[in-house]
Amino acid sequence: MRRQVLSLLVENTSGVVSHISGLFSRRAFNIDSFSAGVTADERFTRITIVSTGEENDLEQIKKQLAKLEDVIDIKELKSGDSVCRELLLVKVAVDTKGRRSVLDIVDGFRANVLDWAHDSLIIELTGDQGKLDAFLSLLDDYEILELARTGFTGLSRGTSDVIMLD
Repeated sequence: MRRQVLSLLVENTSGVVSHISGLFSRRAFNIDSFSAGVTADERFTRITIVSTGEENDLEQIKKQLAKLEDVIDIKELKSGDSVCRELLLVKVAVDTKGRRSVLDIVDGFRANVLDWAHDSLIIELTGDQGKLDAFLSLLDDYEILELARTGFTGLSRGTSDVIMLD
């Protein structure tokens, strides 16, 4: 089993996300993470998809995506050749006694406290999956009230594979 991160540049049309996720569903491919957002040019959307599977299945995914009319470009984001990040928001129950130790964990990971309440904190952390998982493991002794993760997003390094569209 191998993990693959794909960055797709697609036309920003209604139904494009449905077409892409439908392709995965029809072929029984799993999506580990899916994130999408409009690019600097509002005609296009960048979609980052993380999928795990056998080598043949992952190659088939790329081939099937390339056949979709709305897909303009597909890049595999490989470690070292790209920058990938994920956003985590977590609401932790804390009392005045436990607050200092949670803040020490926050400081150690360069996370940010976005909201302070008498009985909880909302913390923001950005990084790779390993960093976010390590942060959450240190919060095991605390009650996590709510948690949201955005999924991976990323770009390849440098300019050699940038596509300029008119």
